[in-house]
This record gives sequence, C-alpha cells and structure tokens, in this order.
Amino acid sequence: MPVSSAPPVAGRDAQRATSTLADRYRAVRARSIALAAPLSAEDAMVQSMPDASPAKWHLAHTTWFFERFVLGAQPGYVPVDVHWDYLFNSYYNSVGPMHARPRRGLVSRPSLIEVLEYREQVDARMARRFDADDFDEQAERVILLGTHHEQQHQELLLTDIKHALWCNPLGPAYREDLPHRPGQDVPLRWIARDEAIAEVGAAAWPQASRFAYDNESPRHRVLVPAHAMACRPVSNGEYAQFVADGGYANAELWLSDGWSLLQAEGRQRPLYWHEDGAREFTLAGWRERDPHAPACHLSYYEADAFARWAGARLPTEAEWEQATDGVGVDGNFVETGALHPQASAGAGGLQQLFGDVWEWTASAYTAYPGFRPLPGSLGEYNGKFMSGQWILRGGSCATPRDHVRASYRNFFPPPARWQFSGVRLAKDSA
Repeated sequence: MPVSSAPPVAGRDAQRATSTLADRYRAVRARSIALAAPLSAEDAMVQSMPDASPAKWHLAHTTWFFERFVLGAQPGYVPVDVHWDYLFNSYYNSVGPMHARPRRGLVSRPSLIEVLEYREQVDARMARRFDADDFDEQAERVILLGTHHEQQHQELLLTDIKHALWCNPLGPAYREDLPHRPGQDVPLRWIARDEAIAEVGAAAWPQASRFAYDNESPRHRVLVPAHAMACRPVSNGEYAQFVADGGYANAELWLSDGWSLLQAEGRQRPLYWHEDGAREFTLAGWRERDPHAPACHLSYYEADAFARWAGARLPTEAEWEQATDGVGVDGNFVETGALHPQASAGAGGLQQLFGDVWEWTASAYTAYPGFRPLPGSLGEYNGKFMSGQWILRGGSCATPRDHVRASYRNFFPPPARWQFSGVRLAKDSA
C-alpha cells in the first residue's frame, strides 16, 4: 500500500533519514517484545476466538512481513525457514497459500523461544542492511509501512490476550500493576458547527511528507452539513442507564442484523461487564467499573442503538475529522501505561478525540474518490476489505501515539467488540 514519505534526499540528509528510520524500526520492534514480556509461553499460543490471534503469531507475523517484503525483495535471499512463509502469512493471497486464521492457536511449533530467535535473526539481517546503507527509497517506504503494520499488531496483541484471559475461569491479569486514575463527572455538552466545506484525508503518496495508509488518500473536499458533536465519548455511567432502561430488550432501537445477533448470542451488556453490574474485566483483571470513564468494547450495533436511545446519532467520519482541526494528537495512548480508558480531565471544548477509545462513525468503509492501492502484494493491505465494515477514528488506550493521525481510518465489521471501541454522539442542527 502507498506510504507517505519525504522527497528523495542526498548526502548527510539521506544518512540522517536512514538513521531515523533505523531508530524507529528498533524502537517499534523492542516495544513488541516489551508488550509480550508479561506472557508465558502458554499464554502466547492461546487463540480464544477466530477473530483473535495468539501473541506468538503476532510476534512471528510482523517479523515475516519484514523478511518477506524487505529482505526477500533482494535477489538470492535465503529465508530463515521456508516453512514459515506459509505459517505466518496473514491474507496476502498473491504471495501464496497460508495457514487458516481460525487455526493459528493450534500451531504449538515453532515454540515461543524459536519465534523470538526468528525475530532476532531477522533484526540482525535488517541491522546489517541499515549499517551498510543498503536500502533504496522503495525499500525504506516498505520498512516505514512495516513499522506501522507492527504497531497495529501491538494493539491487537493486547486486545487479543485480554479476550483470552477473560475466557479463563480464573480471570487472570495481564499485569496487576496497571495504574488507575479515579474519574470525575464531566457533563456532556454539545459543540455546534455550521455547514462548511471541509478537506479530509491525507495527501497521496509520494507527495506527502508524513506517513499515511493508502486508504486515507487522496485528500479531498466534502460538504459537511451543520451539526453538533458531544464534547466527550459516552461514559460507562451513561451506557449503564441504557442497559437499565431495557436497551438490550427493545427491538426498536436496533438495526435488524444487530437485533438478530443479540437474540442469537443472548447479549445483555457490553463485553467484559460483569453480571454483578459493578465490575468490568481489564488487562489488570477484574476491577470496579469507573462510571465516568468512556464506555468501551462496544460493537457498531451497540453504539448505534445507544445513539438512537439517546435521541442522537453517530458522527460521520467527515464530521469527526473536521472536528480535529487545530487539535493536537494527544491523549491516553499505550505510552501512558494505563491500558484502559480513563475519564475526561474536564477541559473545555472537544475532549478525548484521540486515545482512550476508538470511536465508531456512521460511515461505511469505502474508497475515497480517486483511491489507488499500492501495486503488487502490498495493495492487499487495505483495499480488498472495503466491504461490510465501518469506520472508527481516533485511536485507543492500546494504540501507540505516533501511529495515529487525524486522517487515520480504522475499520471493523459491525459485530466486532473486542477492540477498545466506544461512541461519541452527534446530532443534526435544528
């Protein structure tokens, strides 16, 4: 897929650019190991549902990406193990066959130690190429893409292991020492905007000077009608009112597919909410639910039903991106160490647009006008998923801060709720 990168540079500037990319590569790779460190070998191979993957697979697949698309692009390259091209391919059909996604948890071999050794071998080969200044401009773009790809898998590693630990009857914690900041009540206010023509999206590669995925481009103009957006995401306390008011029993609030899913699975509350009405499962284990923190692990169906119950709607992605004008990318990201949504600090204006929870929008995941995927296998990264999925914006408490930007388009199918996904309300202006 296209990667935004700086124009070609020469001499010392080129050396600095390569050094910066090498530093980013090492930092991202080290963070993956740090995130996996609290896990045992047994933890690392658990797959609790088809949508999730074992931590061991995330560690191996992200390594395979660099070996296959960077190192493997060099003529005569000999892979670490030819069998792992099959085991750790995800969905790149143009590359070759792959092990079935729902069966990744059955791959007990290679062991976790062997996977970690695989990472070390590939990192060593990458280091030699960096030291020799042996990557051309195209390879550097793929490396940059690979680091962002790995950051996506870092978030998935956390959300997937959370689901696996929740499925364990013992309810073990990923880490028992995660900090928690008590919240305060911040009244929900509406921020109104007049009708306007807004520019959304990212400049198409290779003209832009910052990274962006191909599905974020091209930058284009959109007529955004007059509307209002809530100053913060919906809180646990507000969502609890929806549950108490019979929201999960009122068919009039739900989209047809959502209601059918509700009946088939017997859903009565958000994922990870305890039936005692007071606790929720977190990466620190069971904790008392903070009523002021953003509600999370909501499906698109749940977000849409809540909005309808509240007499509002979900924002479009154009409305959401327009709201970020002049707002810096800051918030409760993975770097804060909380690994759970935190309550608003009570500042004025729009709050928590970035971090805490991915915010569902009312926009289906489709191509922007003029969208062009990257030629070749990497073009499979985004474009082929533009069917039956919905856009989320803003990042979460498990997202790396330097991985997010205002134009970032995350996407999931409407039933998905194991991600840190929440809801911000919007409404039409009278």
